[in-house]
Amino acid sequence: QVTLVESGGGLVQAGGSLRLTCTASGHMFSRYTVGWFRQSPGKGREFVAVFTWRLRGTDYGDSVKGRFTISRDGARNKVFLQMNSLKHEDTAIYYCAAVAYGSSDLTSPDRYDVWGQGTQVTVSS
Repeated sequence: QVTLVESGGGLVQAGGSLRLTCTASGHMFSRYTVGWFRQSPGKGREFVAVFTWRLRGTDYGDSVKGRFTISRDGARNKVFLQMNSLKHEDTAIYYCAAVAYGSSDLTSPDRYDVWGQGTQVTVSS
């Protein structure tokens, strides 16, 4: 089992950029698929991006395609979410999540069994 800690959130103006980091501790992290989700007040958790463990593939939610990029540094057990051209509607708590050997249904938060505590991203308009 791994544990996850997010960092890098903060306040940024619309049009700006932030990079979130998900740092994992524990064994066999290379066997985990890692996703990013976000949640705004009164809404459910929304899929943002995913990096799969075996094929090292990526996928993105429609609302962030072309603006956000997920990447992974296996040597340091970190997964990054580079967020560019931020909009006010990107304001949310951002969570990273992981599932061992995850390869299907990866846009659903129910698929993941390890979660970080979240980091707040606020985009001022």
